[in-house]
Amino acid sequence: MAGRLGQVKKDILMWDETLFRDPEVFEIDYVPDQFNFRETQMRELAFQIKPGMKGGRPLNTVCRGLPGTGKTTSVKRLFAEIEETTKRIVPVHINCQIDNTKFSIFSQIYRRLSGHLPPSSGTSFKQVFDAIGRILQKEEQVLLVALDDANYLLYENELNRVLYTLLRSHEAYPGLRTGVIVILSDMDVDLSSVVDARVSSVFRPTEIYFPPYTAEEVRTIIGERVMQGLYPGSLPPEMFDLVVEQTQKSGDLRVGIDLLKRAGLNAEKRASRKIESEDICGAYEVSRYIHLASSVRTLKPDEKDVLGILARHAAGGGEMNAGDAYRAVKGESALGYTRFYEIVRKLDALRLVDLEYRDGKGRTRVISLRYNPAKICEYIS
Repeated sequence: MAGRLGQVKKDILMWDETLFRDPEVFEIDYVPDQFNFRETQMRELAFQIKPGMKGGRPLNTVCRGLPGTGKTTSVKRLFAEIEETTKRIVPVHINCQIDNTKFSIFSQIYRRLSGHLPPSSGTSFKQVFDAIGRILQKEEQVLLVALDDANYLLYENELNRVLYTLLRSHEAYPGLRTGVIVILSDMDVDLSSVVDARVSSVFRPTEIYFPPYTAEEVRTIIGERVMQGLYPGSLPPEMFDLVVEQTQKSGDLRVGIDLLKRAGLNAEKRASRKIESEDICGAYEVSRYIHLASSVRTLKPDEKDVLGILARHAAGGGEMNAGDAYRAVKGESALGYTRFYEIVRKLDALRLVDLEYRDGKGRTRVISLRYNPAKICEYIS
């Protein structure tokens, strides 16, 4: 009896104990010290940036690949190396999910150069732009801007406005050198048809493709995170296999990393020293919707309203043509058709809905949801 009690006590996690050696390892924006399987892409990126190291203009680049294929981490690691090596190039990483207007993007560039944001009121875009130009001219520095998740700039033509201003900044400030890295997770976006002529004439990017990780690569990466972030014995081998399996099923490495974090927290909640299948399966039901959750958080109120109405009306019938969808929205709001269609294009760009054209009586636009309608309503509320 005493032996069994001792074993029970051994298996119970005390209130001041944890399974996490380093919880930071499981954050989505964590940049790992050990970063494998992207050496080719890193070399190509370094080649594109190389002219800037000598004071020239970096070559423009498009990094394209599905979510969770290492694009952001590759760029951030390279930017960290630049900052350690030279003051000649100023690398600025912009998260376009958060900063998706020309003013907010240039405000972040100004912040990187000056150490603070411009005043929140009474400041024009031209004042911010001129301040950036003067600083770069005075310091004789090259500006390198990464527009991460640039598909968030597409639906209201912000990408053209941002690229045009960045790439033609030398016309206002002679001698200024600027390079741009555009990071895209939407494989359907054709930049050549999106970027207008005045931008394409100076943009001319080289595309670097980030393929999905293979099954063995996923296994290795997840294993490295487990070794760094969890204490030994916290994740039994068969449970590790289950995490890898769920990650591969989702097709997104970020899901697996978030899954580890949530599964560990679930085990701690049970006061268990080991992560079990119930912890992993429960976590997966949340982690699998990581893209949906992060995208919904970026939507404006009227955009959430439209997505919610589409979800409620799609619950019984799947896809809808644009006319039926608008009538459903019109029945619950005063939204005009132009704004409605802008929102639908944005939801399509964010991979929350699919907008397809089909031939029938004329060309019909068909809208279908990429996620379960009930889940969409849950994350909107």
